[in-house]
Amino acid sequence: MPHVNKTTNLDAEISSTDLGELPADVVTDHNHKLYIETVGCQMNMLDSELVVADLRKRGYELTQNIKEAETILFNTCSVREHAEHKIYSSLGRLRYGARKNPRKVIGVMGCMAQKDQKLIFQKAPQVDFVVGTGQLAQVSELIEKARIHHSKNERSRELAVGLGRKDGKHAEITNSFQSYDPLRDPEMRPSPYQAFVRIMIGCDKFCSYCVVPSTRGPEQSRSPREILSEVKVLANQGVKEVTLLGQTVNSYKHTQDGKLFRLSDLLYLIHDIEGIDRIKFVTSYPKDMTNDLLEAIRDLPKATRYLHVPLQHGCNDVLKYMKRGYTVEDYREMMQRINEILPGCSVSSDFIVGHPGETEESHQKSLESIREFRFKNSFIFKYSERPGTKAAERFPDEISDKIKKRRNNEMLKVQNEISEEDNAEFIGKQLAVLVEGPSKSAQKAADASSDTLAEQLVGRSNCDRIVVFDGSLRLAGSIAHVEIFDVTPTTLIGSIVTKEYQHQLGSSLPILQ
Repeated sequence: MPHVNKTTNLDAEISSTDLGELPADVVTDHNHKLYIETVGCQMNMLDSELVVADLRKRGYELTQNIKEAETILFNTCSVREHAEHKIYSSLGRLRYGARKNPRKVIGVMGCMAQKDQKLIFQKAPQVDFVVGTGQLAQVSELIEKARIHHSKNERSRELAVGLGRKDGKHAEITNSFQSYDPLRDPEMRPSPYQAFVRIMIGCDKFCSYCVVPSTRGPEQSRSPREILSEVKVLANQGVKEVTLLGQTVNSYKHTQDGKLFRLSDLLYLIHDIEGIDRIKFVTSYPKDMTNDLLEAIRDLPKATRYLHVPLQHGCNDVLKYMKRGYTVEDYREMMQRINEILPGCSVSSDFIVGHPGETEESHQKSLESIREFRFKNSFIFKYSERPGTKAAERFPDEISDKIKKRRNNEMLKVQNEISEEDNAEFIGKQLAVLVEGPSKSAQKAADASSDTLAEQLVGRSNCDRIVVFDGSLRLAGSIAHVEIFDVTPTTLIGSIVTKEYQHQLGSSLPILQ
């Protein structure tokens, strides 16, 4: 496959006083300890897993101690300004330590790397390389190049990024953003039993506030053959639940062997893979929520009854400013079809408060939309102006942070009330829960030798509700039946149901399900 990208060395020469005198064997003389910090969405989490898997193959060992690592990577997000500030703060803490240890190699990858490129070197001169979202296969090579430069008392300034959306023909731009899915690393997953599978990269929706079309490139769908093969590998590794990823995942389309595959076809294709118990997908785009997809979820037992379909705002005027391409009425029609074809299906949303053009009246319409559609949960964000977006070019960010914060809190309050009311409907019901492992509180107190003792476990129901309950860690990776007796806005609290099964010799034996 052709690979077109911008790869340059911006500034190789620096003085020996910056790096110190360095022995010639520094290229191989490092401790192979790797630290990686990931900010952002599930796509970034998957990218980090893939890069770590590749580096492990080359002898690297993952560490949580940044001070002992001599290879440090930051996988970045540009969706909100806060995420960028967090990365620059982390880089700032390394500025002087990097000079003290010239064996230390620092790389920045991901969406901020693609967007800011040379600016990162200006703000953080201790960075050795910047690599975009479509060039992750080059990370190991860039690390070695940095060590070669260090051995010559030089600072590496390697830049490997995809082309901008106006930097060439569509085919050239597309080829500069390559999917990178060759290896997997179980330690980097949400749990040993859950894994992300990228089915497409990029986005062509061009919402006015969003940097993703620039940082992730044009929309491209992977072949069903590649996806099927990857899911089989994951199943053989013990994965029970796969989450199919795409910026607008239900826009998936790929022609293979003369047949057009859509997301519904992909669900049928991977449904019968032995070992996989559940299939999820995120994030969906409202206008692409077709009936064939909803019917596939209805007809396939392993497909979870959960959809993440961001509305983003409850006012048509603001949706128009956002260039979302649909109205509240369109979204309502979609919700009606979901409720008709998939009764009981959970739907979650994203909302932006304080977007340019949002009045107090339009904010109230967003609150009403939460009350109407009763989302399982909503991810609520204050508008953050992103350089290079249409919103930043056309609309002044005139709404104060104080007003944004108030509206954010008001929306969160309404959503929490809805979530708790709807969660209460599960009290007294039994749910099939895929057990992920210890809950966060139990994990902190967990002891390596106590894997057979009672713990507080956490898992998710088929409609993506978080469920906590007491049970043995031996249940991790299995489907447990849990009866719910209490709830919070975010969590169902239950107790495991003991069922009796006939022992093969005729005795009755209680077994935890």
